[in-house]
Amino acid sequence: MEPRITVVTLGVRDLRRAVEFYHGGLGWPLSSASTTEVAFFRTSGVVLALYPRDLLAADANLPAGGSGFGGVTLAHNVASKAEADAAMARASAAGATTLKPAQDVFWGGYAGYFADPDGHVWEVAWNPHWPLAADGSIVLPE
Repeated sequence: MEPRITVVTLGVRDLRRAVEFYHGGLGWPLSSASTTEVAFFRTSGVVLALYPRDLLAADANLPAGGSGFGGVTLAHNVASKAEADAAMARASAAGATTLKPAQDVFWGGYAGYFADPDGHVWEVAWNPHWPLAADGSIVLPE
């Protein structure tokens, strides 16, 4: 698994308020890939995503409250389903806990989740809507 982080998703209680903070308050440009359900901001090399906390927890098969989910997932995007499977297998072999095996997902891609030994949640995803650049970063629409 190549060492890269492509997306940091923050679970938020109020998406509209969070978008107002980052976009309106901090002046970060909101990507046109954003919808009423998820927001994306281009940062230097990493995309920041905002997504409802309860939905993010459910997607990773974790409870939204308590110590089971900290409100953040880290994403490692890959170029194919096969790479997603290989990355999940490597993480598991290294001691990660598989939270959700890689599988076809509702947004048209292929993704799974694992937790590192400290419980930090990672998504491994192939997204056909976001190609990878030569440096491994994702190409997010303006």
